[in-house]
Amino acid sequence: MSSRTLSIELPEAVFSQVDALARDTARSPARVVSEALEQLLALEAWQVEDIKAGLREAETGEFASEAEVAEVFARHGA
Repeated sequence: MSSRTLSIELPEAVFSQVDALARDTARSPARVVSEALEQLLALEAWQVEDIKAGLREAETGEFASEAEVAEVFARHGA
């Protein structure tokens, strides 16, 4: 896999956490940050896709009925 370099500034507290985790896990600070960023991007992508799907459903009028909403609220004690 090819890679590119990105230079970033981190708050001192975050830098210290990255540095400590890198030492504790025998990884480089760059690897710790890279892995964390990969996880964040995967999570954000999933959330964005889920939101887009919901918006597409709303645009086509695919809403839950009042009875379906009431059933969910009743099931969860709301």
